[in-house]
Order: sequence, then structure tokens, then C-alpha cells
Amino acid sequence: MSQPELHPESREAHPPPTAEPTAVDPTDRPGVPRLGWEVLIVLGLSLGQSAIYSVLRIVERLTRNVPLSQQTSTLNASVTPDRPWLDLTYQLAAIVFALVPVLLVLYFLRYVRPPRRGIGFDVRHPRSDLLFGLIIAAGIGIPGLGLYLGARALGLNTQVQASALADTWWTVPVLVLSAAQNAILEEVIMIGYLFSRLAQLRWRWPAILVASALVRGSYHLYQGFGGFIGNAIMGAIFGLIFLKFGRVAPLVVAHTVLDIVAFVGYALVAPHVSWL
Repeated sequence: MSQPELHPESREAHPPPTAEPTAVDPTDRPGVPRLGWEVLIVLGLSLGQSAIYSVLRIVERLTRNVPLSQQTSTLNASVTPDRPWLDLTYQLAAIVFALVPVLLVLYFLRYVRPPRRGIGFDVRHPRSDLLFGLIIAAGIGIPGLGLYLGARALGLNTQVQASALADTWWTVPVLVLSAAQNAILEEVIMIGYLFSRLAQLRWRWPAILVASALVRGSYHLYQGFGGFIGNAIMGAIFGLIFLKFGRVAPLVVAHTVLDIVAFVGYALVAPHVSWL
């Protein structure tokens, strides 16, 4: 059927749409439901996924015939220990790809409804961030080691082998890079991103603090219940510090220092002691 002919005045009053669509500011588009889906997707691609696998891992450990305290959790394991250069390539690739979710959330925080004050992941205050990070690390490190040893003595934790890399020239540098990668991944996502997004979703800060701490503890659950409790407490402390000062950078410094001491210290000390 043919279309009805329009009066000339109708054509002028209702001109055809332009060929080029009008640009839309992306910061105006996401609403609460979209931000909620964004959070779930980010967690599903990163530490939330790790939490699910960690829960499955602890179930598998608890259903063995071997007590939890007699099992071992190995971090930083070699892939091809008989071929050091290939092993180095594997280690570096794992570190790089683990940081991709960080790039994703930094993109979201920059271009998709940025938080009003940012997350403080920058180098504007290097000296104060470094000093504050070292203080935080000192305050958490010793109690954390005591909690780990106590949990092992009570049979609530596995023996954590913090480094199983082959003894090569690149072992220590890779352990340092791995420590920095863990710190950046966890603090940017679990503190900077999650706190900002959940606040935009109108969560109250106690709920944000508890949720972040529980997720952090959950993805360490593969180590045992001591790993869960210790990291949940650490997450709560880090969250309170972020709520007070609004900067992720000192938390990244603190976490990096803690993991360097754990990874490199274990590699150097473990062969000479029996209590780690």
C-alpha cells in the first residue's frame, strides 16, 4: 500500500532525523541497576571469581582424609622449573594478565560515572604515601604472622608455602613484582573501586566495609580459616583507612611490603627453619 502524501507544511514541521546521532555523555547514562551489573561483572572477572574457587577449594580440602593443618597451600609456583627462561615468561605473563581487571576498573572510574573525589591511586603524595604505607604494614604484619601460626597450631589453617619458584637469578625480582601485582589488584578493586561504586549504589558505609572484608577473606579461604579471618580483618582495617583518608596508594604500599616480606622472606628463611 502506498504511503499517504504529506502536506508541504507537514514536511517542514517534522524534518527527517539527521544522519549523525547526537553524542551522549557516558557519565549521564549509567543508573543504579547498570552500576550494580557492572560491579558483578568486575567481581566475576577478578576477585569474586577467586572467592568462589577458594570456597570450592576449602570444601575439597575439608573432605580429604588428611587434616587441614597437614596440607600445604603453595603460592608463586614454578610452571617449568627445568626451563628457567620459559618459566620466567610464564611468571611475567601471569603478572601482566592479572592486572587487566585493574585497567578495566580504572577505565570505568575515569569514564563511567567517576566518583567525586577519586580513589587516590596516583603519585601526587609519594613520600607521605610511602611512610604511611610502611606504618600500616608494620602494624599489621606481626599480628598477622601470629594469627597464622596460631591458626596452624589449632589445626585451622594449611601450611602456606609462600614461594615455590626455582632458585634462579630472577626469583627475587619476580616475587617482588608478584607482591606489587597482588597489592594493586586487591586494593584498587576491593577498596578503591568497590567502595566507590557501592557508595554510588547508596550502600551505607558499614555494609560496604563488611562486604569488602568478607570477599577479601573469602578469596584467601583456600589457605584455611586462619587465612580467611586474618585477611578479613586486614580488609576491614584497610577499608576504615580509606574511608578516613580517601587514598588507595598507601594501602598498595602496605600490601606490597607485606607480600614482599612474606614471599622473599619465605624463600630465604624457610630452608633454615621448621616453623613456617
